[in-house]
Amino acid sequence: MQLFYISGFIGDACKLNEEESRHCIKVLRLRSGDAIHLTDGKGKFYRGRLTDTHLKGCQVQIVGCDLVPRVNPWKIHIAMALTKNIERFEWFLEKATEIGFNEITPLICEHSERTIVKISRLEKVLVSAMKQSLKAWLPKVNEPQNFDQFIEPGFEGQKFIAWCETGLASELHTLYRPGSDALVLIGPEGDFSAREVDVAKKAGFVTVSLGESRLRTETAGVVACHTIDLINRVKGVS
Repeated sequence: MQLFYISGFIGDACKLNEEESRHCIKVLRLRSGDAIHLTDGKGKFYRGRLTDTHLKGCQVQIVGCDLVPRVNPWKIHIAMALTKNIERFEWFLEKATEIGFNEITPLICEHSERTIVKISRLEKVLVSAMKQSLKAWLPKVNEPQNFDQFIEPGFEGQKFIAWCETGLASELHTLYRPGSDALVLIGPEGDFSAREVDVAKKAGFVTVSLGESRLRTETAGVVACHTIDLINRVKGVS
């Protein structure tokens, strides 16, 4: 099934954006009258029919809708330092979306080598990964936040900070409680500073290890997502 993304309706009709329309016409070679599938990224799959094909915006008539409840009752929020090579950060977004997570906050840390990112570019990566993996829920991406400011607000759930200096006795899979919402902090290439770890611990974060190997930032993010997802599935949380 080929899935298209839409962000709004006019009655029971919608218009694909230019990028989606070009893919529809040039790549898939769809024509007026053809059936297509769409999602709004908010838990709905729509069945539609093309009523007009144009490279600037295909018109679609909605003929049906299926509600899709969130697959996971637990929530995963990853707050990860921006990588120097932004493509690595985008790779994480793609893989984490395929696995299943809810929210990402780019962090600006003491050792960060990148502090600026285009949120619109990250949103495109998330939309593409959502469509590729046939999901109906689009993860939320927040504006980059300074480390110290981010950890101040409250969070209802378990809070972890992945730190290279943490011993294996404190691995994430031994500390995470199945069914719990989780917020995991992932540091930059140079890891979190000792000061940042101390500040996080005072704010209620627990230091955890993600295994014996020293992982790249984006790999650590994927491991954290997969670990939490796998624990819940093994425990049969639903």
